[in-house]
Amino acid sequence: MNYRTLGKTGYKVSEIGLGTWQVGGKWGSGFDDQNAEKILNEAIDEGINFIDTADVYENGRSEHAVGKVIRSRSEKVYIATKCGRFIDPHVNEGYRPDVLRGFVEQSLKNTGLDRLDLVQLHCPPPEVYYRPEIFAEFEKMKEEGKIGHLGVSVQKVEEALKAIEYSNVGAVQIIFNMFRHRPSELFFREAKRRNVGIIARVPLASGLLTGKFDKHTEFESGDHRHFNREGEVFDRGETFSGIDYETGLEAVDRLRSIFSDELNLVHIALKWILMFDEVSTVIPGVSKIEQLYSNLKTLGMRDLTDKEMEAVKAVYDELIRPQVHHRW
Repeated sequence: MNYRTLGKTGYKVSEIGLGTWQVGGKWGSGFDDQNAEKILNEAIDEGINFIDTADVYENGRSEHAVGKVIRSRSEKVYIATKCGRFIDPHVNEGYRPDVLRGFVEQSLKNTGLDRLDLVQLHCPPPEVYYRPEIFAEFEKMKEEGKIGHLGVSVQKVEEALKAIEYSNVGAVQIIFNMFRHRPSELFFREAKRRNVGIIARVPLASGLLTGKFDKHTEFESGDHRHFNREGEVFDRGETFSGIDYETGLEAVDRLRSIFSDELNLVHIALKWILMFDEVSTVIPGVSKIEQLYSNLKTLGMRDLTDKEMEAVKAVYDELIRPQVHHRW
């Protein structure tokens, strides 16, 4: 495993981490505690020391599973959780310091830990980024020893740029992948200048970049890839990175043509992200152990060539940019 520094937090984190949105099973199919614990333990065995979760993932069960495994291990494993999405309706007015403090207290109970290494605001409404009292409350909790650092999980580049104006924001989690290039422009430069860590989420564009889907693929009714393609429930950008499914399939075919047949598209997609030094860690989600092993094979892959990077950009510019670049 290779390790990178997560910005001003100083944490040395595995460049491939673990996202736990669906760690206990496929989206919409329930949560399997035994499967989750198996995946988490194996990930740590393989050197992964950065695990991302959230209080809303299976209503706290993901946090519970992560905390249980971490408490049973001797290795230092960094736990990053998120809060705010339980606010209903999810509007600016619902964000109050006492409410967010309550969420952190509940996450501590869920995990059974005395301290959370990183707590991230979970894609709050844009107005929240203009309220210093919200960010100040997390500084208080840091001083109290409840959290190690504050981070934010964002939808838009503009939100990320505003968030890092607060000196106590140590990391930003943002969608960055072969179908979402915009963060690598101004935001990456500013994050580096301010020593802010970058956590790349949705690295495989909700599975599109595995190359395993086609026009006949069907998703279960509880899977966001079935019910959120137009942003019906939450931000459209979280599903297939915001592009329409058919365009995504066309882009995948084009990407396949760039690389030699012996290379797996999953590994190419993860390696592409890691070619950017500003990225601290990438957090692909895993619902079964085989996916974990596949992600880790990226570590043995060669760097992409300049010609390959340029070819990926050409596919993005032609097929993807018109749909997503101006929106996120």
